[in-house]
Amino acid sequence: MRLELDHVAVGEGPGAPLPELTVVADRGLPGFVAVETVDAPVLASLIAGGRMAPTQGQVTLDGSDDAAAIRASFALVDTPSVAEPFASLTVAQVAREELALAGLRSDRASTALLLDEIGLAEHRRTRLQALPTELRVRLLCELAVLREGVRGLVLTSPERHGGDVAAWLAVVHDLVARGVTVLTITGAAALAAVEALPVPDFAAHGEHATGDADADADDAAGPDDLDTAALEAPDADIDTYLDTDTTTIDDSAVAPTREDR
Repeated sequence: MRLELDHVAVGEGPGAPLPELTVVADRGLPGFVAVETVDAPVLASLIAGGRMAPTQGQVTLDGSDDAAAIRASFALVDTPSVAEPFASLTVAQVAREELALAGLRSDRASTALLLDEIGLAEHRRTRLQALPTELRVRLLCELAVLREGVRGLVLTSPERHGGDVAAWLAVVHDLVARGVTVLTITGAAALAAVEALPVPDFAAHGEHATGDADADADDAAGPDDLDTAALEAPDADIDTYLDTDTTTIDDSAVAPTREDR
């Protein structure tokens, strides 16, 4: 599944909201592109995810410029003001909401199962604002690939949360090795750090790096060992936002901003 941004831009000349950029993300080939200024990463993410049309250039998925297909196949991850959970939510609260939105069980036991599978069980009560960047990226990406039809991710500015670039990059590499197409929108300094680090041999992962479209969908379905059957059939009587084991928080901060719902 190849996502290509070919000379896309918003505006032109000095001070353009999004200067021209070209980048490719494919199965077994993570894509990275650097954009600066406050709004440019959001614009780049919206365009890459098929949510916004550029004023010039073209976005294609496997050679097609069908924006609806791109929207159906790619989830925006941690995009400021668009797909960014409130910082005051706990890891468990974010997970429970995302499970419910994915049409899966969102009760406490199912949430605990998911967090254990992705290595975040001990952080279930941690506020998102206090979660190390690589764990934040892990949480939000793993939740995103649980959504029906999602086979690719557009990850926005993970470096803005601080931490070691190599740590969150390892999460991106793991997802790519599992067959998920990942495009990361980042800054120039972080991109330089990414380019200075070794690139894994994704082909060495066998079926996770080669195969047909059906294998794409299978690999992108979620964590390799997660028993998603145990998460099917959501509980209608469960409050998917609040975890009663945690400190009560302001009701105005229980729903993350979700552009692509």
